[in-house]
Amino acid sequence: MYLLLRLLINAGALWAATTLVPGISFVGDTGRFLVVALVFGLLNALVRPILLLLSLPLLILTLGLFTFVLNALILMLLGSLSEGLGLGFHVNGFFPAFVGALIVTVVSFVLTMVVKPNTDK
Repeated sequence: MYLLLRLLINAGALWAATTLVPGISFVGDTGRFLVVALVFGLLNALVRPILLLLSLPLLILTLGLFTFVLNALILMLLGSLSEGLGLGFHVNGFFPAFVGALIVTVVSFVLTMVVKPNTDK
């Protein structure tokens, strides 16, 4: 259930980025968009930790702000993989990826807070 919820949150965040950022686009149906969200989740789970480890000195030097650059790189990688797989998700350069990564981060955070079960007793 949790993985399905994360998939839907990722899909919502990516949809917000495609809607708000002119350099990020998607052409296709809902099923294909869910596959894009799944690939995005896999990239975040598999590639992002490696990038965080390799860029640890920059993360320390910038007090964590370099994370935004890494998120943009993940979004650009998603665009490249999506084009290669024919999924219809496109990212046109670093600046749209950077702005899109900011939007994806904020929307994911907000959606996670909205659907998070209340565990306080």
